[in-house]
Amino acid sequence: MSRIAIIGGSGFSTLAGAPVPEGPGLATPFGVTSAAIARGRLGGRDVLFLPRHGPGHVLPPHRINYRANLWALREAGAEYLVALAAVGGIGAAYGPGSLSVPDQIIDYTYGRDQTYFDGTGVAVTHVDFTRPYCEDLRGALLDAARRAGLDALDGGTYAATQGPRLESAAEIVRLERDGCDLVGMTGMPEAALARELGLCYACCAFVVNWAAGKGPGGIPGGIQLTEIEANLARCGSLVARWLEVFAATFDPQARMPRG
Repeated sequence: MSRIAIIGGSGFSTLAGAPVPEGPGLATPFGVTSAAIARGRLGGRDVLFLPRHGPGHVLPPHRINYRANLWALREAGAEYLVALAAVGGIGAAYGPGSLSVPDQIIDYTYGRDQTYFDGTGVAVTHVDFTRPYCEDLRGALLDAARRAGLDALDGGTYAATQGPRLESAAEIVRLERDGCDLVGMTGMPEAALARELGLCYACCAFVVNWAAGKGPGGIPGGIQLTEIEANLARCGSLVARWLEVFAATFDPQARMPRG
C-alpha cells in the first residue's frame, strides 16, 4: 500500500513515473475528486499522484473539491502528502525560481468547503492548527533538497487567496504587512483538511513570478503570463529532481507525523 502521495499543482498535471490520470474522478462521500488517482514509481518507491486542477488544468482554485481529493487519497493508503504549489514571491528572498518549504499559512479564501465536520449529526471538532504543516515531513523535504543540491528556503508564510485572478498591488501590500512571504490560491483548505484526517502534510512551493508590484520596476508592466510559463518550465525540472530524491530517501519509520 502506498504511503506517499503527491498533489500536483500548476505545471504538474502529470508526474514522471506515474501514468497520466485517465477517466472520471473518484466518487467519495464528499463528491467527486479532481481526477483519478495515478499509481506509479518514484525514486524506487510506490507513490500516489493526484492533479488537483484535474487533467489538462481545467479546475480553477475555488472549484477544486479539496475534501473529495484528500479523502480519496487517504482511502487509497496515503499517510504523507506532498503538495506542489506554484506561487508568487512577496518577500525579498522569494524571487522567481526560488524553492521553499513554508511553515505557516494565512487563509484569505472564502466560500470553500473548509471542514469535514459539517453536517447533520456530525459533532463539531476543533483541530489544533498552530503549526499547519507536518514538521517531520518539512524536515524530510528540506533534507532531500540538500541531497539534491537545491537551495530550498526553510519556512515562510503562505498567503492563500481566492483566485483565479492574480492580486492587486494594494492587496500584496496588505499581505506583506500581514507577514506573508508567498502567495498562492490552493493552500487552503487543503492543509486544514489534511490535519482533520490525521495526514502528514507539507508543501513544496516554487516561485514563478514576483507578486503584483514587487518585481523590478514595481507596478508598471504588471505580471506577464509568459514569465510565469517560463518559470514554471524552469522550476519543473528542479522540483522533479527534488521529488525523486525525496522519494528515494524518505524513511517513514524514522519520522512519525506530528502537528
